[in-house]
Amino acid sequence: MRQLINLFSAIALSLAFAMPAAAQLPSIQIKDINGKTVDTATLANDGKPFVISFFATWCKPCVRELRAIAELYPDWQDETGLKIFIVSIDEAQNVSKVKPLVDGEGWEYDVLLDTNSDFFHALGLPMVPHLLILDGNGNIVESHSGYTDGSETEIIKKVRSLIND
Repeated sequence: MRQLINLFSAIALSLAFAMPAAAQLPSIQIKDINGKTVDTATLANDGKPFVISFFATWCKPCVRELRAIAELYPDWQDETGLKIFIVSIDEAQNVSKVKPLVDGEGWEYDVLLDTNSDFFHALGLPMVPHLLILDGNGNIVESHSGYTDGSETEIIKKVRSLIND
């Protein structure tokens, strides 16, 4: 069964370039982990590439992906200035599990809460985990669903290519 799941994830990852080039983020009002309202259209990284990763606390591949990225994230930040936003799609009754997970893992991501999945659905995303890579102008340049061990290396390759363009 695990092999089948890994195969499915690999297929999803390879077919995952579904977002049109230069797509912009929709304007949806969501909260950050401290309760502050954030307009998703304003997500940015001072002209540098950034990543948005949609996850749920109950999603094992999501947590595996975020753990794998967390190990590399400080180096990526030093090298490229990359910023990562993680967006929980946990429903309101489960959102209380997000902060303990983030704190327990020691994740230094910017954490947003999409409790009604409005942002997730506005982007037309199929499932979690789902990761978007955006250029310094906020254009979505890559989009993929699923996670397979080691695929996080593709993230930094894409970010490096955006910086060197």
